[in-house]
Amino acid sequence: MKISIFGLGYVGCVSIGCLAEMGHIITGVDTNGTKVNLINSGKPTIVEKSISELILKGYKAKRITATKNYKKAVADTDVSFLCVGTPNKEAGHLNMEYINNASIQIAEGLKSKKSFHTIIIRSTVLPGTNRNICSLIERHSGKQKNKDFCVVSNPEFLREGNAVEDYFHPSLTVAASDSSKGIKTAKEIYEKIDAPFVVVKIEMAELLKFINNTFHALKITFANEVGNICKKLNIDAVELMELFAADTKLNSSKAYLKPGFAFGGSCLPKDLRALNTMAHDNYLHLPIISNIENSNYVQKKHVFELITNTKSRKVGVIGLSFKEGTDDLRESPIIDVIESLLGKGYGVKVYDENVILSNIIGANKSYVFHKLPHIKNLMTVNYRKLIKDSDVIIINAKFKNIVKELVDSKTNKHIIDLIYIHELKKLKNYQGINW
Repeated sequence: MKISIFGLGYVGCVSIGCLAEMGHIITGVDTNGTKVNLINSGKPTIVEKSISELILKGYKAKRITATKNYKKAVADTDVSFLCVGTPNKEAGHLNMEYINNASIQIAEGLKSKKSFHTIIIRSTVLPGTNRNICSLIERHSGKQKNKDFCVVSNPEFLREGNAVEDYFHPSLTVAASDSSKGIKTAKEIYEKIDAPFVVVKIEMAELLKFINNTFHALKITFANEVGNICKKLNIDAVELMELFAADTKLNSSKAYLKPGFAFGGSCLPKDLRALNTMAHDNYLHLPIISNIENSNYVQKKHVFELITNTKSRKVGVIGLSFKEGTDDLRESPIIDVIESLLGKGYGVKVYDENVILSNIIGANKSYVFHKLPHIKNLMTVNYRKLIKDSDVIIINAKFKNIVKELVDSKTNKHIIDLIYIHELKKLKNYQGINW
């Protein structure tokens, strides 16, 4: 396929070398004459493992050229990749100037072009950029989206130093567009890549890169804070984190990475506080670890606000324990929410088929009666009456019979789902905690 690459920086240069290696005919486009001359000499514009060999090989095979003539580049190719930089502005926002300028250049190239053209966004961009670029190109080209051109969001996940390896062996290839033709073209471009080709919604594709990189940054800073603790305690931090990462069932996995309600229980809050106290006793400041509990509090506050925003005063809670399948009430986050509601004069009733107050003992009993002294008056064994008498129903556990009855009744009551039950989403007044 004939492809033009707009932007000869890091992502653009790697794309040129790798796409040419896959057999495509590549034209690099940039306003910087030095970069154009480097590519036209068979040399890369960056330092990156293996890229020099790929650029030289593609150049010698006449699969790689570069130009400042963007109109001709668009005219001579079927696809244009947007690989220009989106650096931060002073306040932290992305500077979209370069990608907007490149989009206008592509639009000008499209004015006199008769064949369909696909634009693929590889740059890291904000949600909504795909839509904005479509409008920009329509305005400056006089062409019609999905009739004369289409725009595909295709975020890159390349690590500097491993970019070529990552390009040829990604975990997955993500693409999004409102054009099936654009998706088909993207799939053809990457047909030699042995990785799942995943089609998602446009905004999801645009946001994914930010989430990935923020999580990577979080992992680095978390490991650094652990290292600081270990050094104070004369423990080998490298060995400890190797041991930590060896648990691929819980630690290095998708476990616990599900959006939803706050954490609770007898282990996580207790051990988090103990670690923070340990750090404090050793005069260590751990900005990430010390703020985890505050973030958890914010999530509980968010649920309280979702309830109060309904303007309804009668609340039914389905599920009291800190997670499903247990009667452990210690540090259950929903108890904090109930406590706040009662303090504001709300009427609250609670149902949990796993929690029988006469059976709970020890610390479990002490905790719930300390937080909710009148818990006996709140609990009910009749969930149907709870649903009937409540204006807002909080779903904190999945009891299949209750879910079925709510769905079958097509209830108009406010449903606030904290655990994600897909069947409930069809209800009129349904909302998830963060979906």
